[in-house]
Amino acid sequence: MKTRKIVLPESEIPTQWYNVLPDLPTPLEPPLHPGTGQPVGPEDLAPIFPMPLIEQEVSQERFINIPDEVLEKYLIWRPTPLYRAYGLEKYLNTPAKIYFKNEGVSPAGSHKPNTAIAQAYFNKISGTRKLYTETGAGQWGSALAFSCALFGLELKVYMVKISYMHKPYRRIMMETWGANCTASPSTETQSGRTILERDPECPGSLGMAISEAVECAVMEEDSKYSLGSVLNHVMLHQTINGLECQKQMAIAGDYPDIIIGCAGGGSNFAGNCLPFVRDKINGKNIDIIAVEPTSCPTLTRGPFAYDFGDTAQMTPLLPMHTLGHNFVPEAIHAGGLRYHGMAPIISQLLLSNLIRAISVPQLETFKAGVTFARTEGFISAPETNHAIAATIQEALKAREEGKEKVILLNWSGHGLVDMAAYDDYLSGRLKDYALSDEQIQKALVDIEPLVKPVQYKG
Repeated sequence: MKTRKIVLPESEIPTQWYNVLPDLPTPLEPPLHPGTGQPVGPEDLAPIFPMPLIEQEVSQERFINIPDEVLEKYLIWRPTPLYRAYGLEKYLNTPAKIYFKNEGVSPAGSHKPNTAIAQAYFNKISGTRKLYTETGAGQWGSALAFSCALFGLELKVYMVKISYMHKPYRRIMMETWGANCTASPSTETQSGRTILERDPECPGSLGMAISEAVECAVMEEDSKYSLGSVLNHVMLHQTINGLECQKQMAIAGDYPDIIIGCAGGGSNFAGNCLPFVRDKINGKNIDIIAVEPTSCPTLTRGPFAYDFGDTAQMTPLLPMHTLGHNFVPEAIHAGGLRYHGMAPIISQLLLSNLIRAISVPQLETFKAGVTFARTEGFISAPETNHAIAATIQEALKAREEGKEKVILLNWSGHGLVDMAAYDDYLSGRLKDYALSDEQIQKALVDIEPLVKPVQYKG
């Protein structure tokens, strides 16, 4: 009988996170203070984050120990299984071997608890009483709600309004774990009220929800802000995925020629690929592909520039690929990929030609998700469907070339609370969105006066 899944014993769970910063061929350019334009120091970040996370944000240690209290919580669902996608391979009639790392087995149904558990722990030991955060599709909000419940923290979540309306069960998950969830933009904050005055029907964006969460966090005593993607410490925590994957691929006797993951802010893509990026830096020949929606093409069509992480310009200026902090993507179902910017680490990897990026239209992603469900059984989150679409493209390319390639897909979350999106697709109500150059240039007007990074690419 063929081995279909590789499950590591709990004794094999990685006990350290991998930090890519000391291995980058070109170091990251520093984040800048939004007021002074000078590099941000620990004292600037202290009102927002606890000191242990600030230290991880700038650490040059290649491996950082995972605290026992975090490992204990990880063992609720980790290590996660690595599957061989025999059904998809057969359907595509491809010589490629397709593996997928199933991060959807976590209690929250995605990869997000990898950093949510860590952030809740470091906040708890630092004296934080309450966390504020934002969420797009609700996967980050539900993961942090689950994690805060385990560590006894209060949580307030600002959920992008269009996703709040499309995905009520994500909100219910958050509330079941004890969090309070509000649609963003809201009337609860000054930034939210300002947005609604301009556009009462605004569907919201992650940049807007971040503004609301940060505004609350800095004004309330014993409260901090928590971010589910983009920042270095988030990428760090997610690497437990790729480190497990390396052990599992060794057991399978294979090594990936191609690694694929969807990319919104960059966290799940980074978590799976960063340990392999280290291998590539050291000489391995790997094609590492980040996949984003054509309606929010940050990596494929956005410039590398300094920009704010939020709409109200409260965050530091980050060196990243961006579509502009006021950009509001179309209301696609992949709410977790509707972010105007990209993690500085992922942006730098693209500049250094260590990864490449593609964009895929919405209808193709759902077609891929349905194909995956009918061949492998698992119903995928709309975000994950982007990675599946690219995997199918590469598997068909291998068939055309007659080459036996090994493809590793990061299956970052299930779609069991996203069935309204599948209903829209199967009923023919979904459509594709493609941005014109004029739309992109209009969105980028707001970043023109900002300081430019050394590696600026317009």
